Amino acid sequence: MSNVVAINAAAKKTIAAARAISDEMLLQSIAKGDRTAMHVLYSRHNVRVYRFVLRMVRDTTMAEDLVSQVFLDVWRTASKFEGRSQVSTWLLSIARFKALTALRQRKHEDIEQEDVLEIADEADTPEASLDRSNTRAILRACVAKLSPAHREIINLVYYHEKSVEEAGAIIGIPQSTVKTRMFYARKQLAELLKGAGVDSIAA
Repeated sequence: MSNVVAINAAAKKTIAAARAISDEMLLQSIAKGDRTAMHVLYSRHNVRVYRFVLRMVRDTTMAEDLVSQVFLDVWRTASKFEGRSQVSTWLLSIARFKALTALRQRKHEDIEQEDVLEIADEADTPEASLDRSNTRAILRACVAKLSPAHREIINLVYYHEKSVEEAGAIIGIPQSTVKTRMFYARKQLAELLKGAGVDSIAA
């Protein structure tokens, strides 16, 4: 029994030590087949990757499947990470590619999007719009009405707190293009919010 306790204690120490390691060092360990490092990297980033993918595909089952694919790719290709960006940026780049591929394969995505927006619009009432949570729902509905390119920029910069440089690296476009898209996305979003009866969003 004491041996089991000792093994469990040692395992906990190993995991605790791994959590203190940077993402880059974790990837180096993963490249050597370290499953504990893979577990720690997954626990650090899976929620962020899931939310990012879900905003693109709008399907929880598909998002969960894509997250699994992303981390399977990480396990297989960790040695190819060159450190030119943050690990989180690299993960979202992989996730974006997989989500776009999945969307191309799904035929009725536009119809499903319209159905979601109609449901969201029907739920809005003047009384409920005073509620903070409903204001967030209105914001989500307005963001959903942006073009895919503008929605992607808002998603990365505001929801995932990526810099202009990081957003450009994830999408594969120059920083100047990111700034231009951000300008027009914010302008369009402000107009949509005004149309929905929201003049400003509380921080």
